[in-house]
Amino acid sequence: MPTQTAATADREIVTSRVLDAPRDLVFKAFTDPKHIVHWWGPNGFTNTIQKMDVRPGGVWEFVMHGPDGVDYPNRIVYVEVKKPERLVYDHGPAPRFHVTVTFEEHRRKTKVTMRALFETAAERDRVVEEFGAIEGAKQTLARLSEYLVNMR
Repeated sequence: MPTQTAATADREIVTSRVLDAPRDLVFKAFTDPKHIVHWWGPNGFTNTIQKMDVRPGGVWEFVMHGPDGVDYPNRIVYVEVKKPERLVYDHGPAPRFHVTVTFEEHRRKTKVTMRALFETAAERDRVVEEFGAIEGAKQTLARLSEYLVNMR
């Protein structure tokens, strides 16, 4: 698994948010297709999940449907699943990046940190510029926060 350090900061997108929900519930929202389909992605996006097998070596294939009518096929391969603490996965084939999601519980709230590590700084910058990846990640966690209110 790639190690994220200050030396890789120019290749990373790191997004965190404290959610008003217990860690087990937040982890479930990330790993259950009947939940993630409702909140994954930036504002205006919807999802069609073809399969979601959350285990090391398991695959999540889905299509994100943009508000502009463009479909974005995605494929994730899980590297590590440590319930309810961490998810690690590889996204590809393009753009390719490695993601570590951590779930830290603090007094019935959960801090989620998503750390995406790209192969090059240029690829990270391209994804930020072309797809608005930083704002999109923030919107995704905001949508999760809203979804969790009704998930309980």
